[in-house]
Amino acid sequence: SSAMVQLDIPHLEEKKHGLINKGVANLKGQEKVRKSSVDLRKEILEVGGTEYLFKLHKKAKKKEEEKPEPEPEEITGPVAVEDFLKAAVQGRIQAVEKFLVDGGSPNTCDQFHRTALHRASLEGHTEIVEKLLDQGATIDFRDRLDCTAMHWACRGGHLAVVKLLQEKGANLKLKDKLLSTPLHVATRTGVADVVEHLINNGVDVNSRDREGDSALHDAVRLSRYKIIKMLILHGADMLAKNLAGKTPADLVQLWQADTREVLEKKEPNTTEMRHET
Repeated sequence: SSAMVQLDIPHLEEKKHGLINKGVANLKGQEKVRKSSVDLRKEILEVGGTEYLFKLHKKAKKKEEEKPEPEPEEITGPVAVEDFLKAAVQGRIQAVEKFLVDGGSPNTCDQFHRTALHRASLEGHTEIVEKLLDQGATIDFRDRLDCTAMHWACRGGHLAVVKLLQEKGANLKLKDKLLSTPLHVATRTGVADVVEHLINNGVDVNSRDREGDSALHDAVRLSRYKIIKMLILHGADMLAKNLAGKTPADLVQLWQADTREVLEKKEPNTTEMRHET
């Protein structure tokens, strides 16, 4: 999956080419800046003195703080599919909106069947996720690995997106091709809040992936201590064997003594577990 995530890294190339179509106004502005910085350099050389430089820096900083947020750049031309998908990664909602307004399908995807919804969910762009869903994006659209937006939101560790997708009707229990549930994915990412939210919304804590691993196997393997405790508290089976015949307790390395202790304390007696609070 790391190779797949890499595909989403915004290309520097775009930043480079993005400057081309900004119009004459911008070029004039840049020229002005260049001119004034030349004047400033001259002035500094003439005046000299650290104190003056310090004051100047302070003044510049204050000016910077007062500067209002730049207005979002207006997009005039049509937005290409590639740019629409990149915009979803980078959080550029104007480009996303323009593509949709021009009649582009919200389910447009790349060769991996990855949609803008998948990408925005991974990056945590809640506003874009909402916009795509409002415009009819299929909420449980699966990519080539059968991952849904919910899997991608869990992979990114974004609770706000997980909640939004759930509110809009996303299925929390769908499995990808490796039979991983969103709970498996959230456990591997290690964001305890997301794991807790999924558990509290009724996902099966003992669901197994293709290797026979439960979320608890993953949590132990990755030393996610807080998540281990959370899963155990909500009934994760410590004696569940994966396909290699290992239980979560078996996977605890010897040097993780504290984790082993938590697992062994609760293992044998189920009646005891019921009385514990």
